[in-house]
Amino acid sequence: MSLTSIIDAYTANLPPGELEHFPVEGLDRVGVPVVFACHRQENGTQYDSFGYGATAEQALVGVLGELTENVQADTVLRGLERVRGSHRELVAARGAGAVCDPLTLCLPAGSDYTPDKPLTWVAARRFPSGEPVLVPYEFAACYRSQLDGVEPLTTPITNGLGAGDSFERALVHGLLELLQRDGNCVGFRAMDQGRVIDLTGVADPDTRGLLSRLDALGIDVIAKLAATDFGLVNLYVVGSDRNGRSTVPIMQTACGEACDLDRERALNKALLEFCSSRSRKAMSHGPLDLVARIAPDGYLDRYRARHDPSAEEPRAVKAMAAWCDMPAAELRGLLSDSVLSRRSTVPFTDLPTSPSDTPAERLDRIAGTLGQAGFDILYLDLSPPGGGVSAVKAIVPGLECETMSYHRVGERGIRRLMERDSPLVGIGTPPEGAQPVPLTAAAVERLGGPAWLDTAAVDRIVGRLYPLYREPESHAVRFALEGADS
Repeated sequence: MSLTSIIDAYTANLPPGELEHFPVEGLDRVGVPVVFACHRQENGTQYDSFGYGATAEQALVGVLGELTENVQADTVLRGLERVRGSHRELVAARGAGAVCDPLTLCLPAGSDYTPDKPLTWVAARRFPSGEPVLVPYEFAACYRSQLDGVEPLTTPITNGLGAGDSFERALVHGLLELLQRDGNCVGFRAMDQGRVIDLTGVADPDTRGLLSRLDALGIDVIAKLAATDFGLVNLYVVGSDRNGRSTVPIMQTACGEACDLDRERALNKALLEFCSSRSRKAMSHGPLDLVARIAPDGYLDRYRARHDPSAEEPRAVKAMAAWCDMPAAELRGLLSDSVLSRRSTVPFTDLPTSPSDTPAERLDRIAGTLGQAGFDILYLDLSPPGGGVSAVKAIVPGLECETMSYHRVGERGIRRLMERDSPLVGIGTPPEGAQPVPLTAAAVERLGGPAWLDTAAVDRIVGRLYPLYREPESHAVRFALEGADS
């Protein structure tokens, strides 16, 4: 499909409501196209997203894809049949293969979960067989607003959402996001290992051109390696203005992430996302009068009318509000020992590369690699009924995320941290400030005993860096600050 056809298909398949989108790259001097979009549904809810790309059309495809993921997740989830019961009861009735074990879903340390705890479940599908597999509802959900009274084992997140012009592209999108978050879970942001990638040998001319442009603009770019698990390139791009010159200081905290079979594709994606992150942060958290300069007339009034402050995470709002008051130099100083650190160097040309180019080829490679490693691929089909575009939420039991934000950790995270001799984890009786990690009996045996995570120490390490993990929704901080001043 052409980009124009994809744009038309995404737009046509959005549910009834009002779609508004406009470019926001004018908030920065980099020039990478960035589009903000908001969809206000007839039921009163609204979703907003950002998209970016090398061209304005690519950025519009990206933002409409993100909107489709979120809108469809909300629409489809509320219509799914829900099953109530404990894991033990459902396994006895349906068989172990038909029910996902919550202990493989990276639960928070200290969770009160037991196999006898009644939960609410919905049916996902196993790839590639398509057979149904029950998963706890909160792992299918994406936002707290979708819980509908369900008491969750953990906070719902969007991790694993994917959209595209085919099922294969959508699932690849979702899987790569899961793998990205798993690979960098305890290795970047506050836990940054400082593994800088030497970009000598980058072949892609577009990437080289963008790197040169950023350098000429006085923006120092640091590409860093998170992991090469499963033969994938998991990297991220950070950086800051040499003289602190940016539209708003919060842009100094921009970051772009990527996970791919191919190093060139990964770097290009992360670099474009880094550039877009600068504009995104200015739009989302910058002063409202700045937003009004680039937004259509009346946009802020329309957005505010649908904004629900109660849906925000108070910790995230408070932490981001503190950042919004900091000058650029102070923000860079806050990140100097973590995000902007340089401790070792990895040659770019040593990273994995792959000729796999079509979505079907990439899905075949990724699914095959995960399958050989013993991982099950589950997904919820969130595709709109009109066809033309697809959307999914992928779930891979055993992959991990949100250790430093929500204390979620499993066998992979425990092992990674133990291999680094981290004092955050251990085996045996939890010391003061630590919590036991919910694990399967097999995982406990492989680790050599029950594991613990020092959640108090995790919170101390994250500290003022919490906005690296959780950002409030667009304008939420400015609305809150405005209300506090009135």
